[in-house]
Amino acid sequence: MRAEYRSHSSSSCNVELRSKGQIHDNCWTAVTMSQAPYPPTGYAYGPLQGYQPAQPQIGFVPQPRYGPPAPQLPGHGSLAITGRVDRPTYSGSDVPPQDVFDNQFGKPPAPSAPPPDMFAHYSGYEQTQFGSSYVPPPPPYVPPPSSQMPEQHFQQATAITDDQAQDAMIQFVSENCCYGTAPAREMVIKDVIPSSAYHYSLESFCESRKTEWKFEPYRGQPIDSPVNGPAPPPWRIPANPPQLFKDHTVNIEVPHTANIKPCHDCMAVGYKRCYKCCGRGRLRCSTCQGSGLVEGTEQREQCTNCMGRGWKTCEVCNGHGRIKCGTCLGQAQLKTFIELTVKWENHVSNHVVERTDRLPSDLIVNSQGTEIFRQELPRVWPITSFFDQQVNVGSKRLVDEHSNKWPATSILMQRQQLRAVPVSEVAYQWKEQSSRFWVYGHDHKVYSPDYPQQCCCGCSIL
Repeated sequence: MRAEYRSHSSSSCNVELRSKGQIHDNCWTAVTMSQAPYPPTGYAYGPLQGYQPAQPQIGFVPQPRYGPPAPQLPGHGSLAITGRVDRPTYSGSDVPPQDVFDNQFGKPPAPSAPPPDMFAHYSGYEQTQFGSSYVPPPPPYVPPPSSQMPEQHFQQATAITDDQAQDAMIQFVSENCCYGTAPAREMVIKDVIPSSAYHYSLESFCESRKTEWKFEPYRGQPIDSPVNGPAPPPWRIPANPPQLFKDHTVNIEVPHTANIKPCHDCMAVGYKRCYKCCGRGRLRCSTCQGSGLVEGTEQREQCTNCMGRGWKTCEVCNGHGRIKCGTCLGQAQLKTFIELTVKWENHVSNHVVERTDRLPSDLIVNSQGTEIFRQELPRVWPITSFFDQQVNVGSKRLVDEHSNKWPATSILMQRQQLRAVPVSEVAYQWKEQSSRFWVYGHDHKVYSPDYPQQCCCGCSIL
């Protein structure tokens, strides 16, 4: 059956065809279209079918300042973009008069920025914007009443013996394939000077908050709008870290800030013009340049790439001429809301007191030692009664530094720890050579930068 194209409206088309017994309820679904070249000369694209707004959810109170969806642009059809079709469903005024060539480097257009008036204004969130975060200052710290410094008790550390020092050196050499074992086995230990290095660490577990306007496709999800009450201030919204002294981030929708808005990127129709075919639903064949014929051996032959049609159906839009809007994902409406990002970070600072002249401080930080003091409070007191004044001075310096180092955050908890790491400076002689090495930590690690037999060539010295 061949459909007869007319320039009248869809309603008149339905009446005329229904009178001929050729259609039931929808002339565009009941009629079998002919395979004549498209589009027919002098005729337009499909009729306007109208925009259907999303169904309101049960119990949802209409939002203030939110009216009906934005009117459609003339010529737009329904929101459905499914399956391959022979005639495009996009009929905007920006469709070119002729088929375009395939642009293999064509990319979807970037989404447009939302207009400034798309987002509402709420008390306490005046500086919150879309695309940039606002960091509200935390509430000031209020110390507990009549707080007193708790007592500070310290344990004793241990040292190592001569035999432990030599065993540690033998183990150290065995872990380095290029080191010769003779000095470790034959060395004569002259002296062992035991001492203790002190590693003081201060941890501040901090919380920061920032707000930013967000939007997402509206699919009928619950809307917590301003009709439910005023939005609480950023630092009054409950949020608890899953674990102290561990980094973590959580995103929370600020209560009572959600609204429904028409999609600004597609003018609330749910789709945009296809970027490949520019809305025509098909592309000019690049093999025959749109003629349908190619040069053959003796004469021009039918193009096998397009089967002689001169064009191919656009693979991006399947012939519809339009693609789903990437902003609203075809929903035509957006849910706008303020998002609160709560971030917990653990900041650690170290202070090492070590009286040998060669042992690097980072080795002490990463070694095993004896915990001689530990304290965990919302605000710790600096150590003041330890017998080594360098530890007391370092503790006070770090506590003062942490109290002002992160003004945009709130310190939830602090933890300070003092460890004693045993260090033994070992003087030895091997053959005619005298040198030193250091054994540190309960795991008896060795630091020996002047070991006699070191080789970097991959060979083994026995």
